Amino acid sequence: MSDTLRQWLGESENAVIFTGAGISTDSGIPDFRSPGGLWTRFKPIMFDDFVASEATRIESWKRKFAMEKELATPAPNKGHEVVAELVAAGKVACVITQNIDNLHQDSGIPDDQIVELHGNGSYAVCLACGLRHELAAIRAAFEKAPHAPVCADCGGMVKSATISFGQAMPEAEMRRAEAATRACDLFLAIGSSLQVFPAAGFPLMARENGAKLVILNREPTEMDGLAQLVLHDGITETLTALMPLNTGID
Repeated sequence: MSDTLRQWLGESENAVIFTGAGISTDSGIPDFRSPGGLWTRFKPIMFDDFVASEATRIESWKRKFAMEKELATPAPNKGHEVVAELVAAGKVACVITQNIDNLHQDSGIPDDQIVELHGNGSYAVCLACGLRHELAAIRAAFEKAPHAPVCADCGGMVKSATISFGQAMPEAEMRRAEAATRACDLFLAIGSSLQVFPAAGFPLMARENGAKLVILNREPTEMDGLAQLVLHDGITETLTALMPLNTGID
């Protein structure tokens, strides 16, 4: 089956890759929904609760830093590296990701070819003025005195640069993802349960717009019946087996 995917990637002139948590599990990051995943151990904090309560903001930051201690510093795995190779070779125009782990950037993909639908957990932002804040400084201050951080410029609330439950999706990123999806001739969804909307609407959009739809995920998804090719195989192994393509990458 990976031979078909290899052929389609070789023939494609404008492919898009869409990634979910499954591509990062081999980097040591647990899947959110699987048994033992983060959502089975922690009830998600809603955005409105974060904004409304100082105590909730403190709890959110406690979880953030406790999770960082629990997980080793992740690095891109072979799957990320193959995706980066495809982007560098011009075979993939854009990577749309639900992930917040920054591993696509760490694998070498330029920021302007990554669309982060759910934000990025490697830094924080002020909710009022948008100023970026680095986590190391926030953590150092938090460990001395566990108060919710505020922006040094405007005094606004500072939050991890991720999209929380109940928080509005980033409009600019949604527009970029839609434009890339409508322009593609091959849409490869990797490691996503395809349950979270509106992000999960992009594979549907690609299919309806005439692109080939491929789903690579260890477990079945509700969209498998819509795809022309479905692979329920190991993600890293499948992506690694694709290389080299007979398209100049080799």
